[in-house]
Amino acid sequence: MKTFSFCCELLNGVHARPASHVEALCNQFCSEITWQNQRTGMSGNAKSVLSLIGTDTLLGDECLITISGQDEDTALDQLKRFLTNEFPHCDEPLQNSQSSDVALAPLPRNFSNLNIDHQQGRAVSDGIGRGILSMMGAVNFDNLDNLPSALSPSDEQQQMKHGLASVVKSISIQLTSSEHTESQVLQAHLSIVNDEEFQQTIIRHLTEGRSCAEAIIATAKHFGDMIKNSSSQYMKERELDIRDVCYQLLQSIYGEERFVSQTQLLEPTVCLAQDLTPSQFLELDKSLLKGLILSHGGSTSHTVILARSFAIPTIVGLDAEALSECIGSHVILDGHLGVIVTDITKPVERYYEQEQKVKQIVATRQAKYRDLAATTKEGKAYEIAANIAHSVEAPQAFLNGAEAIGLFRTEMLYMDRTCAPDENELYNIFCQACEAANGKSIIVRTIDIGGDKPVAYLNIPAENNPFLGYRAVRIYPEFVEMFKTQLRAILRASAHGNLKIMIPMISSMEEILWVKDVLAEVRQELRKEQVPFAERVPLGIMLEVPSIAFIIDQCCEEIDFFSIGSNDLTQYLMAVDRDNAKVVNSYNSLNPAFLRTLDHVVREVHRHGKWIGLCGELGAKGSVLPLLIGLGLDEISMNAPSIAATKERISKLDSRECRQLLNKAMNCRTVHEVEHLLAQFRMTQAEAPLVAKDCISLDLDLRSKEEVIKTLADNLFITGRCRYPNKLADDLWAREDVFSTGLGFGFAIPHTKSEHIEQSAISVCRLANPIAWGDEQAQFIIMLTLNKHAAGDQHMKIFSKLARKIMHADFRDQLMHASTDEQVEALLKQELELV
Repeated sequence: MKTFSFCCELLNGVHARPASHVEALCNQFCSEITWQNQRTGMSGNAKSVLSLIGTDTLLGDECLITISGQDEDTALDQLKRFLTNEFPHCDEPLQNSQSSDVALAPLPRNFSNLNIDHQQGRAVSDGIGRGILSMMGAVNFDNLDNLPSALSPSDEQQQMKHGLASVVKSISIQLTSSEHTESQVLQAHLSIVNDEEFQQTIIRHLTEGRSCAEAIIATAKHFGDMIKNSSSQYMKERELDIRDVCYQLLQSIYGEERFVSQTQLLEPTVCLAQDLTPSQFLELDKSLLKGLILSHGGSTSHTVILARSFAIPTIVGLDAEALSECIGSHVILDGHLGVIVTDITKPVERYYEQEQKVKQIVATRQAKYRDLAATTKEGKAYEIAANIAHSVEAPQAFLNGAEAIGLFRTEMLYMDRTCAPDENELYNIFCQACEAANGKSIIVRTIDIGGDKPVAYLNIPAENNPFLGYRAVRIYPEFVEMFKTQLRAILRASAHGNLKIMIPMISSMEEILWVKDVLAEVRQELRKEQVPFAERVPLGIMLEVPSIAFIIDQCCEEIDFFSIGSNDLTQYLMAVDRDNAKVVNSYNSLNPAFLRTLDHVVREVHRHGKWIGLCGELGAKGSVLPLLIGLGLDEISMNAPSIAATKERISKLDSRECRQLLNKAMNCRTVHEVEHLLAQFRMTQAEAPLVAKDCISLDLDLRSKEEVIKTLADNLFITGRCRYPNKLADDLWAREDVFSTGLGFGFAIPHTKSEHIEQSAISVCRLANPIAWGDEQAQFIIMLTLNKHAAGDQHMKIFSKLARKIMHADFRDQLMHASTDEQVEALLKQELELV
């Protein structure tokens, strides 16, 4: 027997990934190897991930390794070497446990004033869903009763042997055709089924006379309790996998009729889960899945990305315990506000009827532009493309009106797994995207991992400044075979579609030349192997490091196209960490220096006859769109749901006017001046009179002050006068908080000067029945909303004039008894001298 001690140097202790490395090494030897945590006194089988995790080994813990067997000397030597040289690098940054504690945005007053019973989380996929709240994901073994009786121990052990073999075979078959996200889940499940400690625990329960069902459930609870006592965050995910595997075993032995599928939906459902694997999500019937609530996970998790692709409203960071009493009840999931409404009262019904009505009106209007080319008023065309992270998103992107895929973020294919995808897996994914594109172009960005996007199996150390560190193209020379594998997959798929290759984080000509050499080498290898690929696959780079702006002319000699990564380019140019709350105010893409940089690079690229697009988040911002059109970009790429709205906005712009606007913006001195300039520009884009028929509604069935303000603000959004109706309504409520705008005589004049109104307007609403308005009753509401940047003293002049007019009975009588919208419009224009 051999022993040795060492101190754990892993910042996050022995969680799933380090344990898997130890397990893989120890299973190469026939000797028994035990790992004991001297702090906790807990021992574990070093050939079992689950057993190692159970020792709860943390940073600084002294551990004793005991090896006994015929190859103990060899095992000792290799294990010592591994623990000294490699084990310290097996760590990785853990998901920020505070992410769910980030202060949530205040809810709009039109919602909060209704005192609706709700729970709030973080909205990550927009939309409104309604259905029965159902717990999904982890199986609750405490709820399984009437279990099958035990047979003889030998019969039970035989059943278990067949059951384990059946699950292994089933998972292995699924692995042959799975995509990357499902593949990683399946690999994790396979490792659990084959785990030595897992199987021994089951057998131990069987030898005690228990049935297979009892043994499986006892094993699930054993490891579940062990994991709950662990200090590692990652174990919550491992517990979910253990429960999944144990339930699969029950189904394998006793059939799915006895243990029904946990992902089967029978009615419109809002699913609640601690976490949900991508494969579980894909199994759910999307016609019945109306919403998704995840206690864990972030906005970029694979499951969330898939939810967005399928337009499933989704909220994360909401404690499942807070909703436990609502399981089985009807709920509404608001993927815009990030709330779950648990008591659907009549005011709630009316609130969401209005929400759906607005969404339907806007969707119908924008649908007219979805499949059209994006052209300005004078007929200049722009390509509007979609950003995706997986081929599964491509079909929906093109249904949303994408004219191309402007950014295929491939790093998601490498994350949340134990090893890099192989060439065939990548090839199949790219081919699926090509099939959906049907000849349209797809820009595939090579892996942008490392630094701020850690990938566990690459063992890249954590950095103090990851955005400035070892990431993207900078890691390629070390992982050149992985880079070549991706290039081979892209080139092979280019035989089936219109693919382009784009390299991220390029900062020098040396990097471009090195990439071209590697690409030439890969092409030559494929030719020798007689593997078909398109000989002319364009090569481009991300323009996100400022140094490139000063060597654009040289870059144009070597590459075919550029795509501006506005997120990173802004933070690099302004030297601002966009994730640092203390300096986030300096992260602003309207800074004149940033606008001048964009104008310079676009001009230079076009001067050399090359193509340039933009694929950062800036592309989907409607307020900034006139500046992007003014730049003369060839393409703008964005999240797919924003495409139709962007095409509609472009149709109302004149590129020549946008160019003039950009020239003025670049001459501004501050961000505030640029914002003011944009606000003035938006006001000039449409000749919307202060009083217009489309802002007048008569005899509406509205039953509260909240409903009135919401309906009128929503209408300003529908008519294109306001971008953010909830924010505009909040500005109106801020004034109502100071004093009620009820004037008596059945009239009220809510009013505000707001940056959220683009076209000043007087909105009119005559109600079918009076409602409470402060201490007064109101039936006729005249809402005054003026643009903050252009109103001057017009706001109070109009308000005062209206208030004086309402003092006159004949004016009130004409408004109250007007039979048409046109009569109200004409009367207000005449009396307010707006004609």
